[in-house]
Amino acid sequence: MSFYTSLSGLKGAQSDLSVISNNVANVGSIGFKKSRAEFGDLISASPLQSGNVAGQGTRLKSISQQFTQGGFQTSDRALDLAISGQGFFVTKTGSQLSFTRNGAFSINDERYLVDSNGSFVQVLPVDSTGALSATGMAAAAALQIPQSAGAPAASTTLDLSATLPSDADLPSKRSAYTATLPYKFDRYDPNSYNYSSATTVYDSAGNPQQATLYYSRIGPDATATPAITSSTWQARLFIGDQQTSADNNATTNPPAPLNMVFDTNGVLTSPASTVTFNSVLPSGASAPIGLKLTYGSTTRQTASTFTPGAFHQDGRAAGQLDNLAVDSSGLVTATFSDGTTKKLGSLVIANFPNPNGLRQLGDSRWGESGLSGEPVVGQAGTGSAGIIQSGALEQANVDITEELVSLISAQRNFSANAKAIETANNMTDTIVNLRS
Repeated sequence: MSFYTSLSGLKGAQSDLSVISNNVANVGSIGFKKSRAEFGDLISASPLQSGNVAGQGTRLKSISQQFTQGGFQTSDRALDLAISGQGFFVTKTGSQLSFTRNGAFSINDERYLVDSNGSFVQVLPVDSTGALSATGMAAAAALQIPQSAGAPAASTTLDLSATLPSDADLPSKRSAYTATLPYKFDRYDPNSYNYSSATTVYDSAGNPQQATLYYSRIGPDATATPAITSSTWQARLFIGDQQTSADNNATTNPPAPLNMVFDTNGVLTSPASTVTFNSVLPSGASAPIGLKLTYGSTTRQTASTFTPGAFHQDGRAAGQLDNLAVDSSGLVTATFSDGTTKKLGSLVIANFPNPNGLRQLGDSRWGESGLSGEPVVGQAGTGSAGIIQSGALEQANVDITEELVSLISAQRNFSANAKAIETANNMTDTIVNLRS
């Protein structure tokens, strides 16, 4: 009988070695939870048996998970998440739910938030303020990150100002201020205009186009008789590669420039109101763009350098995703290039009445079982759920020094049981070799 008693000890020590070795092997696995082998003694007992009986060895009762907190390793990724406290992230593959402490999340090619195994991370819906709009596992869903937000709008108005020099020369392409000698303009010849300024406008699909204004001083001519006291500039508006006409007439050829007249004090006297330019379809635009241009009261002609003022236009492109952030409650917020933000959802955190009853699925994931009880889901920081730290990952809760000591102890136990078998074998040999 002692052979089988010691054999059970050998098997127990071997199981202990396997568990410890697995702990050591996964010391670098994110979200890994160490295990502990638990043993019980074997006793043969009956109602009429005395209490002084020898045991029959040991048996492996269970291999229990140790769901203690692991240390945090910081990172630069907003989607590296760690739970400080109790709870599990919830992921889903097909119809199977799994629960993990591994928060190394990423975005797949369909822009869904997934874990390192490609399973979809589950979130609860929220309203525009970030408050939960539904609770419970039935309300949880995969989170798809939007690439853009908001609807694009075509530019229709352009408000601006400019300071034009009173001592600006007439462009070299212009020799006299007379109606019989029209000004020759070429946007690719800087000698045919004095200054230019540009801004970005948008078509109805949000496609950007550059709107450029070319300023040319055309008067007064110092040799003009009678003397001309006002000063005249022409502004030509190009949207992309197309020039638009200031008379709002697409048939005007060449397109009419906007005449800007300043009095002797440098005050803009014309145009006195908004000027409507005709619509044009520049290359790369999906729809025509037409602008109403208004010069502000700060537009003047002075003895200074050319200074373009601020441009204000009412068009916009759809905002492109610029940043993702996750707060301590698990609320995922997207920020877009147009400055808008959107609350996308709140990460589901699940707790169990008996976490040790969870079924191991590998890759630091667990599944629900009859021993674990049903998951209690909610938001991080509520109830017994821990809070979430963004830019961190939970390391394995394995103390390598402790495991190495346990490894030595298990090895000694194995050797002791092997020695007990050897001793029993020697005793058997002695009995067999007895001679009368």
